[in-house]
Amino acid sequence: MPPAPPLPSVTVVLDRHDDVLHTHTALAAHHPPSGRITLHPGPGTTSETGLAHDLLAALGKPPLLPGRFPGGRQPAWEAATAWMTALPVTRLTVLRAHRLTARRTMRLLQLQARTGIHLTLVCHRPHLPAAVHQALRTADYSVTADFEAARRHYYGTPGTEPPPPDEPAAPAGRWLTLPALDRLVSYDSPRPCAAPCSPPPIAWQHRPPPAPLTAHTAQRVAHRLHAATAHPRLAAALAAALFTGASLQQLATARPRDYDDAAATLALHDRARYTDGCAAYPVPPWAGVFLRAAACFARLVSGEDQELLAAPGDRGHLLRAAQRARLRPPQPPAARRQGPAGRVEWDWRERQEAERYQAMPAVASGRPSRR
Repeated sequence: MPPAPPLPSVTVVLDRHDDVLHTHTALAAHHPPSGRITLHPGPGTTSETGLAHDLLAALGKPPLLPGRFPGGRQPAWEAATAWMTALPVTRLTVLRAHRLTARRTMRLLQLQARTGIHLTLVCHRPHLPAAVHQALRTADYSVTADFEAARRHYYGTPGTEPPPPDEPAAPAGRWLTLPALDRLVSYDSPRPCAAPCSPPPIAWQHRPPPAPLTAHTAQRVAHRLHAATAHPRLAAALAAALFTGASLQQLATARPRDYDDAAATLALHDRARYTDGCAAYPVPPWAGVFLRAAACFARLVSGEDQELLAAPGDRGHLLRAAQRARLRPPQPPAARRQGPAGRVEWDWRERQEAERYQAMPAVASGRPSRR
């Protein structure tokens, strides 16, 4: 394995007179599609987790992660690191850096060490603050007070790329009805393989493959998933459900080692053959970013032996994330609904199959019904 490239030097920009031009220029350069993130930390807090929430918001995500976590500690930094690793982010500019504590600054340095981003700290003071100086003692950094140099080399130019067509800033548009989500709440119960397993490519013997998304629909789905949740596992599970047509129970059999980024495959397990057995599914390009983020997040939080995607206990969080993204399976006609109008019914396909099975004995016997 070749040695990792050296980390870029941290840049400290001194805005001696707290000139609004620095702030406006850095904010105007914020453009995630071009790989540039400008973080403006929320005032009035010294919390490390709060800074991670600000970073998730800068990435265009809801800042809170749903679910319960060991010790009550929300893995917000792990989620932010996972998304920064998976997305094409190369530069992070942090405004109001003179207000950072030494621990918050160290968190940013750790983020840089894990992701290799170019980190710029903008201190709106004539001198380097003591807390920032303390945190930078072991880092390679340079200091500049030249606005033009900061604008050209560190902030970047204002972004000009328009948002995706037909998509609002938040996932609050029309529902996308996707048949691949029909089996998400199916009641099969495959289990992960205890021993290493290298499954063959999926053969689709017992169920039809889900229809591939068109390029336009894939773009809309990806945009909505990014905006709907900051939790890499939930986003990746919904993406995987769309190209595998698998249930949540089968999605939960995947471990970090089951995602091969180079080969663009995801292995799901089913040794009892409830469906098509253990198999490797091709990962479409639009879904790769979600699988990469989930794999990084899983390794940071729990290691190789825990779920890569959402676990069965995350079902409620997963369905709520899908509904925030306005993604749903086909719905029953109004006369067959079991809930109030407007509520998504996730088990409509399951009910249809159960009704067909119940009708089979009477049809097979050929006996007339009693009057």
